[in-house]
Amino acid sequence: MFKSLKSLRNFPSLAELERDYLNASVSRIDLERRQREVDNGLFRRSSFDL
Repeated sequence: MFKSLKSLRNFPSLAELERDYLNASVSRIDLERRQREVDNGLFRRSSFDL
């Protein structure tokens, strides 16, 4: 049963999404902007965001 539940988890983790977003930067300035966005919670939603 647990094996079938693990196979359903095909979506990337939050850390993977953040890393991929940062890796897609095209310059140092773009990277710094993206880092600020990630630090400010771009990928992390609070329970108040619906």
